[in-house]
Amino acid sequence: MRRAHLVLLIVLAALANLRAQPARFPVADYGAKGDGKTVDTAAINKAIQAAKAAGGGTVVFHAGTYIAGSIHLESHVALLIDHGATIEAGAPDAAPCDPPEPNEWDKFQDFGHSHWHNSLIWGENLDDVAIYGTGTLYGRALSRSANANSPAGTGNKAIAIKNSRNVTIRDVTIKHGGHFAILATGVDNLTVDNVKMDTNRDGIDVDACRNVRLSNMTVNSPFDDGICLKSSYGLGVARATENVTITNCQVSGYDEGTYLDGTFKRTVKYGGARDRGPTGRIKFGTESSGGFRNITITNSVFDYCRGLAIESVDGGAIEDVTIDNVTMRDIAGAPIFVRRGNRARTPGEPRPGVIRRVTISNVVASGVSSAHGILVSGIPGYPIEDLRLSNIRVHYAGGGTKADAALVPEEKEKEYPEPDMFGRMPSYALFARHVAGLDVRDADFSFETPELRPAIQLQDVVRVDLDHIRAQQPGTTTRAVLPPVRLDAVAKAVY
Repeated sequence: MRRAHLVLLIVLAALANLRAQPARFPVADYGAKGDGKTVDTAAINKAIQAAKAAGGGTVVFHAGTYIAGSIHLESHVALLIDHGATIEAGAPDAAPCDPPEPNEWDKFQDFGHSHWHNSLIWGENLDDVAIYGTGTLYGRALSRSANANSPAGTGNKAIAIKNSRNVTIRDVTIKHGGHFAILATGVDNLTVDNVKMDTNRDGIDVDACRNVRLSNMTVNSPFDDGICLKSSYGLGVARATENVTITNCQVSGYDEGTYLDGTFKRTVKYGGARDRGPTGRIKFGTESSGGFRNITITNSVFDYCRGLAIESVDGGAIEDVTIDNVTMRDIAGAPIFVRRGNRARTPGEPRPGVIRRVTISNVVASGVSSAHGILVSGIPGYPIEDLRLSNIRVHYAGGGTKADAALVPEEKEKEYPEPDMFGRMPSYALFARHVAGLDVRDADFSFETPELRPAIQLQDVVRVDLDHIRAQQPGTTTRAVLPPVRLDAVAKAVY
């Protein structure tokens, strides 16, 4: 009798344990072949619908290559892309992605930010969604362009999620992700962790999202931005991106594919008058209708790409930003770019959005292009407010001439914000204009080749405090504690 009771208890415990395990739905059970030839779209979506009907569960991709068009996410369903598994975007004629859905607000932002359905994996109005595992998303047939004239069935995003909550993307690798490897718009409580991207346009765009954690990511994107925060009008409302942490991340602009294969090639160059070089970088603000609040970026590395960019050009406010512990090497353009402009791509012709209470500290950069130093530019009558830079060390390529030192950059307040729109700067280390409240402390600036521009130039700056600044003097190899500073309409300056 005791033995029978013991066996019964063991059986009951086993059954309880089985019930406690999350429901699994292997796509192979629904007809997916994973042979790299068969189009598995229907089987994959059938497995997702089965998980949805069961109240939720995990759709499993075991090792293999699954050719697919658009995969439709559902609430309470996770995709587990196992080690050795690849979901590959097939050719549009054989494995078409869904067409881009209508959006009455599409004139206020780029086409790519106005549509989500034309993606390899997409979901809308969802709750409790995850994509995880050590497998790969390969956007082989995804387009890098974003326009309405693409051939039918063409997708341009690896993952697109809109108006959703509680979304996790973890551990996956995204190769050749199209215009956006990940686009999250109107997503609250978003976690993206330990994701690797080696792609041909943007890595991840976080647009009009709240409570976001981006961590331990590596994004190689030579032709566009790596990690990019935006606040477009794509949802038909000016919604802020807020409460965001970005930490322990690396961005770069190596040749596409050479981060994943470990060769790290560096042949990408744009050339021409602007000579932009590779992109990569962390940036926020080129779509800025709703603005940005409570943003923290820490412990991140930039390599062979452009520098950090903070921009408000469409009426939204940028407030309460902290950036700390950043290292950069081989940077094309300004290592730090802060821009308040007036493109005003938002309904109602808004006033230029404010930028205030931004602190950037503990930045080390070397191999920085000679065209721009740190570049801070508001517009007349609309200054950047309360900007603090501390413990900054930058080593520039140098090579500025006397002619460069005489340049007067245009305002260009309506243009797309990019440091190279101003051309070469008249100072090699720091150029700031239209600023109210600028503190620069414990900074060290130097250059590699002879430099004839002054270290710092300030125009229309009120309340500036320069403290413990060391800069290599033009035409010398020595640093000066009080560097050459050119002042124009500067009030309340303290050295």
